[in-house]
Amino acid sequence: MGSFALHSLSSTSSYSLSSRSTLLRYHRSPPPAISKSQLSVSSSPSVLTLRSSTLFSPTKPIVFSPLRKTHLQIQAAAAAASSSSSSVKPSPSLPVQGAKVVPLIISIAIGVVVRFFIPKPVEVTAQAWQLLAIFLSTVAGLVLNPLPVGAWAFVGMTTCIATKTLPFTAAFGAFTSEVMWLIVISFFFARGFVKTGLGDRIATFLVKCFGKSTLGLSYGLTVGEALIAPAMPSTTARAGGVFLPIIQSLALSSGSKPGDPSKKKIGAYLIQSQFQAAGSSSALFFTAAAQNLLGIKLAEKVGVVIPNIWMTWFKVASVPAIVSLLVSPLVLYIIYPPETKDTPEAPAMAAKKLESMGAVTKNQWIMVGTMLLAVSLWVFGETIGIPSVVAAMIGLSILLLTGVLDWSDCLNEKSAWDTLVWFAAVVGMASQLTDLGIVSWMSNSVAKFLSSFSLSWQVSFGVLQATYFLVHYLFASQTGHVGALYAAFLAMQIAAGVPGVMAALALSYSTNLFGALTHYSSGQAAVYYGAGYVDLPDVFRIGFVMAVINALIWGVVGSFWWKFLGLY
Repeated sequence: MGSFALHSLSSTSSYSLSSRSTLLRYHRSPPPAISKSQLSVSSSPSVLTLRSSTLFSPTKPIVFSPLRKTHLQIQAAAAAASSSSSSVKPSPSLPVQGAKVVPLIISIAIGVVVRFFIPKPVEVTAQAWQLLAIFLSTVAGLVLNPLPVGAWAFVGMTTCIATKTLPFTAAFGAFTSEVMWLIVISFFFARGFVKTGLGDRIATFLVKCFGKSTLGLSYGLTVGEALIAPAMPSTTARAGGVFLPIIQSLALSSGSKPGDPSKKKIGAYLIQSQFQAAGSSSALFFTAAAQNLLGIKLAEKVGVVIPNIWMTWFKVASVPAIVSLLVSPLVLYIIYPPETKDTPEAPAMAAKKLESMGAVTKNQWIMVGTMLLAVSLWVFGETIGIPSVVAAMIGLSILLLTGVLDWSDCLNEKSAWDTLVWFAAVVGMASQLTDLGIVSWMSNSVAKFLSSFSLSWQVSFGVLQATYFLVHYLFASQTGHVGALYAAFLAMQIAAGVPGVMAALALSYSTNLFGALTHYSSGQAAVYYGAGYVDLPDVFRIGFVMAVINALIWGVVGSFWWKFLGLY
């Protein structure tokens, strides 16, 4: 708000100078008459506005002070309008309608080149090759954004059906997938956390407990991230709806302002620490991020079925993820230290905020109970015969029946429905690529290439994992990356001899960790970078350094833990 006010003040000042120069040029000439359509008086008695269809935008009235020769200013502006209209009328700039031309051309060109200019391998059918071309165009569009992702995915599905590459039932088959609806319901849970204020209350309580130092604040927020993650499966929602507002409040109270040298006091450090913690917390729980569910669905299409997925995921990830959560704030404290080390006022601020919140509300208690029930069913559901999606449906039904969420809340959760469309489109095409033999052809080709170097499966695993991770510099979406490359890289690793469950889970964990590589690598990256506390070179530098550290943690600690669990 402060920056907006300064910008508005600056704009007003610059206009004042220009209006004075206009006044000097025109005050000796008799001005033309002003029509009623050009002059209007606002409801405020102290503000007079001029609207001109020829010079000014009708939605942005120019405001004049009545204390400084208002009549002369109006005459000057009217004369300027007359002079402008008698010479050259500026053409109004219209917003771009439809698809962005350059990204559209590039996206289509990729598919056209693959379909018509690259020879089809003899092992691949014409239908499979054509589907691959459409799929690559779709993925390119998800990265380049000629249209919003949901709209572009719909165009891709339409192309599959219109060209008779896929029948309607195959193209839309993924819409009936349990995983797709688990993702949608997860977005509704996230809305419940924000609407009830439960997420904000939990994070504020942790600040009260851990907030006497900047490092303690970081650990408190990290613990909050990990606690909320399994029940709020959107890293972007956790960042923007819960943790960024708290960090901003703490930073400003400590005199740490965005876009100012003071941002290094505590703001920059807390932003970077929370940014890195988000990846590890999302890797810790199966339901902590939408891309986790998508990856496991694609793994099933490749033939890797993981039993009791929620508990297996947590057990395999627990040790390396917890080590990463504990190490990251301390490493950042050393390589990217805050200028202010002690924050004795933070617990008092948090206590005051909790006091202003009052007692835990009825809706918050309902939200707590519902999420405890849902998480319990996710953990033990397979034992008692309740699938994960049914557990989520039961939780959502409770929230609707008790009024914690209204149906309008679900309808207004546009990101959920948008995700359903484009996830289902990508999963549907990727599934058909597997069924038509494209994925097996690609994996066998890569496996033969790697075998020519006589590499062990352990080395092949490391090479392919590193490649999958670093390629994310070319992506602006974790889910887009999963949809484009997950199945292919999983099949390559299996062909190279890597155990299937280990390969599938490791790729999924990497998907969460590379979300902190750049300022565009994930939704939460855009949220935290947009706060204005971290310089862009620092985002890339810290992102790469922490990627190396996480690779060491997951590669060393994880490999020993996975050996102990019997994954290989």
